[in-house]
Order: sequence, then C-alpha cells, then structure tokens
Amino acid sequence: MAGGPPGVPQEELSVLRVGAAAPEFELSNQFGERVSSASLLGAPALLVFFPLAFTPVCEGELSALAAAQAGGALASVCVVGISVDHRYALRDAADRLGVSFDLLSDFWPHGEVARAYGAFDERRGHATRASFLLDASGRIAATSTSEHAAARNVADYFAAIEALRRA
Repeated sequence: MAGGPPGVPQEELSVLRVGAAAPEFELSNQFGERVSSASLLGAPALLVFFPLAFTPVCEGELSALAAAQAGGALASVCVVGISVDHRYALRDAADRLGVSFDLLSDFWPHGEVARAYGAFDERRGHATRASFLLDASGRIAATSTSEHAAARNVADYFAAIEALRRA
C-alpha cells in the first residue's frame, strides 16, 4: 500500500507521509451525522479518498470495499470513504452499492479535508485516489495512490493492515 502511481517517485507525491499525524477533520456522513477524526482514534482506520461517487471506477472501488467489509476482511479497521460529493449523493451511492461504512462529504468548504491530506486535484476540483491507513493513535501507517482512471487494489489494504497489526 505504500507508494504511489507506477512511475511516480514517492517524493513527488503531495500526499502526507507515513509516520505523520493525520490532519483532524469533522464531516457529515451520508446520513447527515457528524463524524470526526477524533472518533476514529483507538483502532486502525482506513481513509479512502475518491473523486466522485457516480463514476465507474469509484463505484467499483466502493463495491469492492463493501464486499471486503461484508466478508469480514476489513473487520479490524474502521473504513471511511471521503469525496467532495454532497451527502445526499453519497447516501444514494451507499444505498445502491450496499455500502455500510461511512461515506463522508467534503463538500463545503469544497475539498478542505482532501487538501489537508494532499489528496485534492485542483484542476479537476475533486479528491484524488489516495488512501491512508491510520494507526490507533491517528498517525499515518501506510498510504496508497493510483492514477485517476485506475482503481486501487483492495488486496493492498489487507497487506498494509496485516503489517500494522504485526508492528
């Protein structure tokens, strides 16, 4: 899970580095409930930034995460998806795709949390495909990025979670 897109050196990425404290945030989920980064402390958390809910690659990633969670493969972590979509769009996507984890709306101020994580595409106006595995204390344990049109591999999350568990 560490590293970035193929051919892009890690030092050229703007995402936060492993070992850094994760930026604090508070956003609304798909039900309008406020979720804060502080509420994620005490257990590992997987923050998955994605561009837009109603795009094929994003829907594929969310479906894969939902299936992995339903199958118990992600039982040891709190999975959270984050995009600039409005919470109503996220609610519809969650319902259609069977997503039971929180989808957080970084709608306003537009992309503020994605920017704090170095995961905002200023040209396109939405989050990049960046994921952050946080340890129980809120420090970044692993990162993953992919190109705009390329889905991240859920198996990479399993390996990073296992490495964190062993650490």
